[in-house]
Amino acid sequence: MNTPSPQGISIQVRGLRKSLGGQPVLNGLDFEVRQGEIFVIMGPSGSGKTVLLKHLIGLLDPDEGEILIEGEPIGQPGVMDRHRMAMVFQSGALLSSLNVGDNVGLYLSEHRRKPPAEIARIVAEKLELVGLKGAEQRMPADLSGGMRKRVAIARALVIEPQLIFYDEPTSELDPLIAVTIGEEILRLNRRMQVTSVVVTHDRELAFGIADRIALINDGEIVFIGTPAEVKANPHPLLHQFLTADFNFDTKRHAP
Repeated sequence: MNTPSPQGISIQVRGLRKSLGGQPVLNGLDFEVRQGEIFVIMGPSGSGKTVLLKHLIGLLDPDEGEILIEGEPIGQPGVMDRHRMAMVFQSGALLSSLNVGDNVGLYLSEHRRKPPAEIARIVAEKLELVGLKGAEQRMPADLSGGMRKRVAIARALVIEPQLIFYDEPTSELDPLIAVTIGEEILRLNRRMQVTSVVVTHDRELAFGIADRIALINDGEIVFIGTPAEVKANPHPLLHQFLTADFNFDTKRHAP
């Protein structure tokens, strides 16, 4: 099987601020996602991580600050088109009326990027990559939660992405299947040399796959570091993060 290896791309976030309904949600975020790394974003509900993800994929515009893809502001014409980015949604977002093969090849067929025989070859290749060889004719309703996630990942891979975003990839999965999905993300990142940004509540996933972890709370970055650095840092919020207490507030626990 001949699988191309796209070159991962970098993201720079500078002074990112956003308010929704008059309430500040992001409060001047600054960080970089390095080329080819797995960068995990974690935080409690309401911390701002979902709003941040929507900015990174271009669904929201910041009130202040900027996001750069390989040094280019994403708002500039053509920037998003020049870089191949894919999204794996929390729900999988498979179309129930289409079989697995048609779901995976949907982008290519709708945009008429390839002839049907070539699309079928690409779909088969990507399904094999995620361990679902020969599953083209199966329907989403007949798949387990873990299999649906893997189909969603295969669909993201058909564009040969340089950057993949994952939104809560292990949500609603049992622990064993969650580990399998984590292993899949790690394997694909290394094999295809892509950059991966993962938004998750799952600490086991984060420490299992991340090159670096960013902990966000109250619209601010609390800490960015490797899993080992997160575990070693004495910051009280990181301790609460490690002990599963997400009911924290940066203003009550200033270092």
